[in-house]
Amino acid sequence: MISANNVTLRVGKKALFEDVNIKFTEGNCYGLIGANGAGKSTFLKILSGQLDSTTGDVVITPGQRLSFLQQDHFKYVIMGNPRLYQVMKEKDAIYMKEDFSDEDGIRAADLEAEFAEMNGWEAESDAANLLNGLGVETEHHYTLMKDLTGSLKVKVLLAQALFGNPDILLLDEPTNHLDLDAIAWLEEFLIGFENTVIVVSHDRYFLNKVCTHTADIDYGKIQLYAGNYDFWYESSQLMVRQMKEANRKKEEKIKELQEFIQRFSANASKSKQATSRKRALEKIELDDIKPSSRKYPYIDFRPFREIGNEVLTVQNLSKTIDGVKVLDNISFILNREDKVALVGPNEHAKTVLFKILAGEMEPDEGSYKWGLTTTQSYFPKDNSAEFASDDTIVDWLTQYSPEKDATYVRGFLGRMLFAGEDGVKKLRVLSGGEKVRCMLSKLMISGANVLMLDEPTDHLDMEAITALNNGLMKFPGVLIFSSRDHQIVQTTANRIMEIVNGQLIDKITTYDEYLENDEMARKRQVFTIEVKEEEEIEA
Repeated sequence: MISANNVTLRVGKKALFEDVNIKFTEGNCYGLIGANGAGKSTFLKILSGQLDSTTGDVVITPGQRLSFLQQDHFKYVIMGNPRLYQVMKEKDAIYMKEDFSDEDGIRAADLEAEFAEMNGWEAESDAANLLNGLGVETEHHYTLMKDLTGSLKVKVLLAQALFGNPDILLLDEPTNHLDLDAIAWLEEFLIGFENTVIVVSHDRYFLNKVCTHTADIDYGKIQLYAGNYDFWYESSQLMVRQMKEANRKKEEKIKELQEFIQRFSANASKSKQATSRKRALEKIELDDIKPSSRKYPYIDFRPFREIGNEVLTVQNLSKTIDGVKVLDNISFILNREDKVALVGPNEHAKTVLFKILAGEMEPDEGSYKWGLTTTQSYFPKDNSAEFASDDTIVDWLTQYSPEKDATYVRGFLGRMLFAGEDGVKKLRVLSGGEKVRCMLSKLMISGANVLMLDEPTDHLDMEAITALNNGLMKFPGVLIFSSRDHQIVQTTANRIMEIVNGQLIDKITTYDEYLENDEMARKRQVFTIEVKEEEEIEA
C-alpha cells in the first residue's frame, strides 16, 4: 500500500497540489488522469520519492518494493529490482578476485542465499519473457541500449519497471511508442498483476481495460472514483448535472421566497410569515460548481468538394531502405467510403507508405494514382520540418489557407485552443502538443477530402484525443491513418491493412474483429505445430 497524507506542492506562489489525501491499496490499478499541466507526472515523482512535497508525506508499507517506469535510456531490465542487481554485481566482483579469501567465501555464500531467495536464477529467463512479450526479439536481448531504436528502448525500460514482481508499480505513459500488439500484451499483464499499480496514460481504451479505480486531478485536488475511465466520465458528468439541477431548484425556491417577502413584508397579518421566509431564504446556499480545468478543442474536418468514385489506385509498390525491403509489391484500391487503419508493429513501413502516397518519397518500383476529384492533406509523424522557422502561428497557417484573412485563420486556431496572443507565438517555442494542434488546424483549413494521418495522437492530452476521435468519426471523406489509440482505430476504421514482412494484409472489417480473427489464426497455428510435434514423436 502507498498513501499520500496532506501532500502540498508549491511552485513559487502557486500550489500545484494542496492537502491531497489518497490511499492506493493492493490488488487495484489506479488510472491517474487530468488535463495537461495538472501535475500527473509530478505526483508520480512525489510518490516515488524523486521529488519532495512542500508539506505532507508519502507512506509505503514497510518492506514493499516500488518500481517506476524510468526515462533513463541506459539501464538494464534486471536493474528494475535494484537489490537483486546489487547482489549480482557484488557476487560477480567477488568471484573475479584472484586472491579469494575465507571472508570472501563467507560473503559469497550469504549473497548466493539471498540471490536464491529472490529467485535470481530465474532472473534472466523472466527478463527474456518480459522482453519477448513486449515484442523485443531475442536477437536484441544482449544489444547495448545505445544501439537500440527509440521504440525498442521504451520497451526495454518498461520491461525493467515490470521486472521482479514489484509491490507498487508506477507507470508514466507506458503505452507511448508501443505498437498495438505490445499494448495488448501490457494490458493482459496488468490485468493479471496482483499488486498495486498507478498509471498515467492518454489511451482511453487502455485505461478502461486495466483500471479498477480512477484518480482525477483537477484544481489541485485528487478525487478518487471506483471504476475505469468511462465510469469516471459518466460519474463526473452525472455529478455536475445533479449539482446544476439542485441549484436550479434552489434558485426557484429563492425566487418564490423573495416574491412572498416583497409582497407581504408590509402586511401586518402576514409579517410573521414574511419573517419566517426571510430566515429560510438566508439558509439556502447554492453549490459552488467549479468549471473543470480541462479544455476540449473543436475538431471538424469539412471537405470543400465531394469525392468521386475513383480515389486511389496503388500497383506493385516496392521500397527498399538500408538494404531492407519495407514494402514488397503492394497493391490496393481505395474506395470513396473507406476509412483505413494501417496497423502492425513495423512503424517504419507504415511511415514509408505514407510518404510515398504524399509525394515525399519515390518508390523503387510500382505506381500510384490519385483520383481527379481528390485533394489530400498529410499529417506526418515527424513534423519538425514544419516548425523550423521563426514565423508566428498565424503566419504559418495563413500560407495553407485558401483565404488569407487573419480573422478566418485565427478562427481555426481558436478551435484548437490558440486564443488571443497565442496566435503570435513563434513556431520554434511550441511544445509537442501545440505543434500537433497546429498540424490539425492545417488539416482542417485545407478542406481536403482525403486525410492521411501518421500517429496523430502523439503528444496530445486526453481531451484533444477525444476531440480528434469525434472529428475523424464525423469526417465524410476518405481516411487512411495509423494510431496506437485502440479506441480511435476501433470507432473510426472500416478497413484494416497490416504490413507484414513488407507485404500487405487487407481486410474489410473493424479492428476488434481483425484482432479476434488474428488471435484465432495464431491459436490454429500453435495447435498445428503441437499436432506435428506429436506426430513426429509417434513416428
